[in-house]
Amino acid sequence: MKIIRFINEGLSQLAAVDDEGQIFVLLQSDFLALIQEADEKEMSPLELVLKMIEGREALTCQVDQLELLVPIEAPEVWAAGVTYERSRDARNYEATEGRLDALTFYDKVYDAVRPEIFFKSTAARTVGPGGEVQLRSDSVWQVPEPELGLVLNAMGKIVGYTIGNDMSCRDIEGENPLYLPQAKVWKRSCSLGPAIRLAETVDDPYNFQITSRIYRNGEKAVEGTANTNQLKRKLDELTEFLIRDNELFDGTVLLTGTCIVPPNEFTLAHGDRIEIEISGIGKLVNHVVGAGS
Repeated sequence: MKIIRFINEGLSQLAAVDDEGQIFVLLQSDFLALIQEADEKEMSPLELVLKMIEGREALTCQVDQLELLVPIEAPEVWAAGVTYERSRDARNYEATEGRLDALTFYDKVYDAVRPEIFFKSTAARTVGPGGEVQLRSDSVWQVPEPELGLVLNAMGKIVGYTIGNDMSCRDIEGENPLYLPQAKVWKRSCSLGPAIRLAETVDDPYNFQITSRIYRNGEKAVEGTANTNQLKRKLDELTEFLIRDNELFDGTVLLTGTCIVPPNEFTLAHGDRIEIEISGIGKLVNHVVGAGS
């Protein structure tokens, strides 16, 4: 069961989408209200949704016919880095100007007890499905980072899974690790969507298939695939470090790292189309605009 938000007669509307693609409008204002009501009624979110939609008619349209919104206006988006071997190798390439025989701090954090976790975005900097992600003006090497996102409550419990795009400037990060915030955080540098998969409906979060495609002038320029079974760290491990001595807000999203990196000679350009698909969640599509757009 997935939860979406869409525009209905000018207003934001919450809906449930079952595994057959049927859409049922819900009464709650947003995803957090759904989770809160389930807690108050001592029900799981899935139990509450099934009770609400029992005997009701589904909408006559398909999800791709709706004007979708970001599924949750996350107060904060955090991200974990170097959680896949491919990510470690890409970061090493950036930091050493192509030398792959040098040991770097990325190797160290890949094997360390403490993971890399950094602040990524706020609701105001985050766009939803169909939205425009923006390039940074002072970077010449920018890529999307397709990631599984964990939707958390204030206690750090995983209540859902979504798709995230952690837009990144490889040249800025590679120049100096202290530049990481500038390589990661700027306006419209993060996207989430198109849906939230209820956590209790996922049998194995280490078997999500991730596919990323980038189109330029209508032609596919880059495609990559990965699976969350390639993760070096466990999801509970990442959430435990995020909540450690930290104040977490309901609806916080934690991106879990990327295993799909475009070729080193590739950089995003104005007009590109980014598609990130994760099995059981959906396809997040965003268009790229230049700096200052």
